[in-house]
Amino acid sequence: MARLSLARTMPTGLSPFRVEAPPLPRAKFADSHLTATGEARAHVPLVALNTLWFNTGTLCNLACATCYIESSPTNDALIYLTAAEVSRFLDEIADGGHATREIAFTGGEPFMNPEIMTMLNLSLAHDRDVLVLTNAMRPMRRHQAALLALRERYGDKLTLRVSLDHYTLSVHEAERSARSWSPALDGLKWLSANRFSIAVAGRHLAAEPDASARVGYAALFAQESIAIDAHNPSRLVLFPEMDASADVPEITIACWGVLGVSPADVMCATSRMVVHRRGEDLARVAACTLIPHDPKFDMGATLAEATESVRLNHPHCARFCVLGGASCSG
Repeated sequence: MARLSLARTMPTGLSPFRVEAPPLPRAKFADSHLTATGEARAHVPLVALNTLWFNTGTLCNLACATCYIESSPTNDALIYLTAAEVSRFLDEIADGGHATREIAFTGGEPFMNPEIMTMLNLSLAHDRDVLVLTNAMRPMRRHQAALLALRERYGDKLTLRVSLDHYTLSVHEAERSARSWSPALDGLKWLSANRFSIAVAGRHLAAEPDASARVGYAALFAQESIAIDAHNPSRLVLFPEMDASADVPEITIACWGVLGVSPADVMCATSRMVVHRRGEDLARVAACTLIPHDPKFDMGATLAEATESVRLNHPHCARFCVLGGASCSG
């Protein structure tokens, strides 16, 4: 394939997914209310809590080249959530009358958290759709029997979205490290063969159109007998790349009309994420999945506190959500 030859010519150690842009000027994203040019910064009100995310912890079995959250086998800046903490927020959803349709888990690698299966059981028992982001490698495979039991009991209420950065081994491993392709592909094939509800998360190469990427993934899925429609955006989710140090326009209130985008279309209009930062006594609520550490995006210790509008005061708000039109939710 042409894409394979392109990937093999990349310099050693350079990720194909790095954002190519000048450095971000220091004046940008410095003020929550005003942009560097003095214009009113855009903000997003919470329309409805459709998706509640739980970050199970930043520990991961991989250390990817451009992981936005810097997950790795040693980074526990977000410590493991407990099932008791998940239960507290599930109860708050029920008691608060939130119309939350989806509970989602991310990391790190969620299946490294020792209480992950209890968390999934609790969430499914609350009659919500459950989404788990995973690399489908050894940590997930250790839970095969328990996952099959959940599949038997809850069917398609449980979806697993597998990270497969590209449809070629070379590009995927340039990001995720050597010998990461085969275990991920084997895990995805196991999920498909056992009739789980599955999706794949890939990434956009800058020079590759969306349609071309989907054709490439479709060929891979057909070759490996993986039951995913690559042309369905909810089953093959292709994310834009993020680099907080690279320049990107700030989003002003005027941008909504210029871009033809509504604040209600942005991820933080319908979702929040629970995290437990190392050194904090309690799990807390962050504005979204992309910015768990920045204190400007801490929303409080309860869902009731987390209803304030989110000011788009971070490069990820622009690159991923507004300009990229992406959302982590299912």
